[in-house]
Parts: sequence; C-alpha cells; structure tokens
Amino acid sequence: MSEKTEKLLVLGVTGSIAAYKAADLTSKLSQAGYAVQVIMTANAQKLVDARTFLTLSRQPVICNLWDIPDWRPGHIALAERCQLLVVAPATANILAKMTHGIADDALSTYYLSHTGMVMVAPAMNPRMWQHPATQENCRILRERGVQFIGPDSGNVACGSGGIGRMSAVSDILTAVTAYFTTE
Repeated sequence: MSEKTEKLLVLGVTGSIAAYKAADLTSKLSQAGYAVQVIMTANAQKLVDARTFLTLSRQPVICNLWDIPDWRPGHIALAERCQLLVVAPATANILAKMTHGIADDALSTYYLSHTGMVMVAPAMNPRMWQHPATQENCRILRERGVQFIGPDSGNVACGSGGIGRMSAVSDILTAVTAYFTTE
C-alpha cells in the first residue's frame, strides 16, 4: 500500500533522560487524534519502558528490527503509510546517524526509508550541543529539510545550564499540528 494514512506519525524515542517527556508527548498526540507509532532505541528502553508507550499510543512499540510479525520489512511498510517522523528526544547520536546514513537499529533504519517530513527535538548536554561535530550534523540535516524544534536553554539533567534542553511538549505538539494543518 503506497497511500499515506491520515494523521499517522512515527515518534522516535532515543536515549536521553528527556525520554520521559516523550511519554507525555505520546499521550497528548493521541488525545489530539493522531495515530502514533513509537520506535524506541535500546538506550531509550533503559530510561522508559516500552509498555508506557504501548498503553499511551495503543500501538505495539517497535524496539528492534527482528520482531517483525509477517514477511514484509516493517520499517518499509510503515514508511509507505506515514507522513511525519518526529524524533523527540533527539540525541547527538541519532543526529549523527541521520546525517551519515548509519542504519544500525530500528529507528535509524526507519529514518532512511521515510520519505515524508522529519522533525527533531534535540536533547543533550550543552557541551554536546555546542560541539562542532553536532553543529555540522545539524547544518547538514537542516539543508536536507529536517525541521528542528529547539533545543531550548535551561538546566539539563546533569545540572549544567545552557542550550541543549528538549523543547516543551506543547511546542512539539504545536509543530506537529501546524504540519498536519498545512499538509
């Protein structure tokens, strides 16, 4: 099936402490009428349990490439139906993978098969955000059309202050709503 499903989005959750905010985002997106398919990295699963997202999205959570229930590659079938990929939180690691085409987990593999809009909400230590490699990766992703939501300034989990904090869930929800309104 090549037809896109209305208001279906993939939410990629990565291994930042801000992963707990992705649960709230999933809840608010579902309440707003969006079908949310969550893909979690292994590091995200160390911070928030996949059952949380299963309950909030009412969709099975994709945690790896090997739990495919039928013959079709799951990431390809999903990409054929989905208009929007939101990665929140987006770590420096996933931004680097996206920039350089590294597909070594379910989320990064899905990203390479996704042809729709991509939004990322970065979340990392301010030093990591300011690193030249991260900034160069972000520049390249922006050139490719990836929309950045944040990061914001403030204190992060380690106690440092500066730019690197994931944007508020309400800001991400506003960006998603704007996308589907203009689509």
